[in-house]
Amino acid sequence: MTLNSYEKLREFLDQFPIGFRKTQSGVEIKILKRLFTEEEAELTTFLTIRPERARTIARRTNKSLSEIEEKLELMAKKGLIFRTHRENHTLYNAAPFMIGLYEYSVKKIDKELAQLFKEYYHTAGLEEIGASNIPGFKVIPLEETIQSDTTLYPYQMLEESIKHARKIAVTDCVCRKESQLLGEGCNHPMETCLSFGVAAEYYIENGLGREITSEEAIQIIKETDEAGLVHAGANSKHLSNICNCCPCCCVSMKGMTQYGQDRQKFMNAIFESIIDRDLCIACGSCVERCPVNAISLNEVAEVDRNLCLGCGLCSNVCPEEAIHLKPRKDLEEPFDRVLDMGIAILEGKRKTSRD
Repeated sequence: MTLNSYEKLREFLDQFPIGFRKTQSGVEIKILKRLFTEEEAELTTFLTIRPERARTIARRTNKSLSEIEEKLELMAKKGLIFRTHRENHTLYNAAPFMIGLYEYSVKKIDKELAQLFKEYYHTAGLEEIGASNIPGFKVIPLEETIQSDTTLYPYQMLEESIKHARKIAVTDCVCRKESQLLGEGCNHPMETCLSFGVAAEYYIENGLGREITSEEAIQIIKETDEAGLVHAGANSKHLSNICNCCPCCCVSMKGMTQYGQDRQKFMNAIFESIIDRDLCIACGSCVERCPVNAISLNEVAEVDRNLCLGCGLCSNVCPEEAIHLKPRKDLEEPFDRVLDMGIAILEGKRKTSRD
């Protein structure tokens, strides 16, 4: 049977580390039809995960360079493919559904698209995100919540990493925007999704986000911390993004808080909360603050380390300063590069399917 352009694109996207599964309802095809024209869907399948010049893609399609350049630029502006600049050359590569097409829809999402995203998440998306047992995110707490004598690696120093970022952009959280469009959202801050470097340039150049300074980014981190949001970036040592996540809307955190799935499927906890039993007065502030219900109250507060994200939100509300974070002795180091993480996710999915 000959596949149409949207079915070919769906198969193409399903090859990424976090794929785009086929469903019985066909909701994934409805999503692609909302995002892509048939011609755009066809052209995307000629791209690769590697950034390439337009002339390379044009040769693959047997079409003129000028025609392909024009189409690729338009698709980049629409958030359908990724574009970057390197050594005076413009490069293009295909974007996965997640992290990619879903997040890039932040300015175009409406109630209809939000409903399609929700249906796909419940039908196939949640299972696909956790299929490898390799977390796509790492949790990065504020340094003030970490025990003071702890020696930190550069990737664990959130504010310092932000200060050294070459370019920073902020945009709305697409997860919260989706929920609010469906009347299910929370009242947490909306403009909280940060990107850095080439990712920030992409958001700024295509009107998906606005450029901000490092001081503004740090202020957003502090405000979201006060609001009880979890700071999470891609599970690599390179700083490419920071999502400030709530347990009610975030596609990863919902897997833990609403569907009882294991933390390790979604978020890499570098730290864990340690409670000083001598200082704890059992006030319960940390219990209310914990976004994943990892703390219970007996004679003193107690932490379930299997649930704990090491986000430090509990530490900031403890009136007795009885809670600090320590690096986990069994911590799993983030990957050196996002590419390494992608390879590990693909291998994890293969292993899971064999088991």
